[in-house]
Amino acid sequence: MDGIAATDGEVFVWPIRVYYEDTDASGVVYHARYLHWFERVRSEWLRAKGRSHRHLAEGFGAAFTVASIDIRYRQPARLDDALQATVRVSQYGRASLVFEQQLLRPGQSPPQILLATASVKVACVDTGSFKPRPWPSGWLEP
Repeated sequence: MDGIAATDGEVFVWPIRVYYEDTDASGVVYHARYLHWFERVRSEWLRAKGRSHRHLAEGFGAAFTVASIDIRYRQPARLDDALQATVRVSQYGRASLVFEQQLLRPGQSPPQILLATASVKVACVDTGSFKPRPWPSGWLEP
């Protein structure tokens, strides 16, 4: 699968398919699966920028860690849906980022249906102490 890359401040899009394992007995996506998909699109966004969690850890002794997350569920996703997960950086900090994320069901009428939104704050931490630290110089620029 290939995501649709974007410049910073713009939206990065990653395709998602809903499988049986993602759903409950009624064929509706289980609420915790949205966390998984939002995490996946953030990782793919990072990869599209030519970076990775491994590169951050091994090269700089740093890691992303989720500091807070606010998810709003609006419509259910269902078995076999072809969805799009999006991410954009809404705020850059010295040792943190805030991501705004969406899960959408593309369509023609209406053009798309908003299924869920998330606001996720991630912090850069030292891998040894897990204390906040600044992003490595030049590693993640707005």
